[in-house]
Amino acid sequence: MSVPLSILDLAHIGTGESVKDSFDASVTLAQRAEDWGYRRIWYAEHHNMSSIASSATSVLIGHVAANTSRIRLGSGGIMLPNHAPLTIAEQFGTLATLHPGRIDLGLGRAPGSDQVTMRAMRRDPASADRFPQDVQELQGYLSDESRVAGVRATPGAGTHVPLYMLGSSLFGAQLAALLGLPYAFASHFAPDALEQAVEIYRREFRPSEQLDAPYVIAGVNVIAADTNDDAQRQFLATKRSRVSLLLGRGRNFTDEEADMLLDAPQGRQIMQMTKYSAVGTPDVVKDYLEKFAEHADADELIVASGVVERESWLRSYELLADVSNLASV
Repeated sequence: MSVPLSILDLAHIGTGESVKDSFDASVTLAQRAEDWGYRRIWYAEHHNMSSIASSATSVLIGHVAANTSRIRLGSGGIMLPNHAPLTIAEQFGTLATLHPGRIDLGLGRAPGSDQVTMRAMRRDPASADRFPQDVQELQGYLSDESRVAGVRATPGAGTHVPLYMLGSSLFGAQLAALLGLPYAFASHFAPDALEQAVEIYRREFRPSEQLDAPYVIAGVNVIAADTNDDAQRQFLATKRSRVSLLLGRGRNFTDEEADMLLDAPQGRQIMQMTKYSAVGTPDVVKDYLEKFAEHADADELIVASGVVERESWLRSYELLADVSNLASV
């Protein structure tokens, strides 16, 4: 591969699995990805979703970090309006102190939940409006000089945990450029603004203490299998799973019901979410990713796999690593 590859792990809870099973699978993936040569693994903050176990993101990062030794780990991302910047500085300062040189802090401003869950979290609806100021306050806590007089993050101060701006719109691109931060675009589920957002980010980027030149990470879905038929079968199962997750409201649809919904207007929106998907045998997937990296003007790709079957999920990442010669890089 012409660019590094990383992984976005949603800590998926599969059918018939427990939360503990999901955590064990995340540890297994990280241990193998470390040997396979992936650059980093990120975990996303989601709430009140019965199939995603990464809600306590910093805790999960710490657990995986304790069971690995080299691979970078981080958030993709922490939804900062859900938290006080000081609390996140203390959490990630702790992680960086325990696992120096291995921790990333990706930040987003979406709630990562629905309106009812937002109220249950005691989130202030106006908190998203303070996001740029909160990012700068967080930066101060992690640096050598706090922006809030008399307040110091312990742990946190002086750790200089690298921040990454996440986004699926032009707002994140503009803020990342203004603050001189790396920018990660969520094109694996929100593909529409990818090209425009990256163009704005690169054009408006201002160097900072953390970063002297623009750095773009683009998300992309990946399903690699030993045969194309198997990859397409897994891709269909992934789309059916998304139908239940996004439209089911707690209900799991049969395959027939899911296929009918995929043909409906709501389903076509789900299909659009998977616009950037590399599906097929390893050579096909690698060729797609090379072209996608050029299309996205990306310095790094972060790949997500919605494969339902655990062994196939792991196998997909293994095949991609092998064909990309990651371990030799």
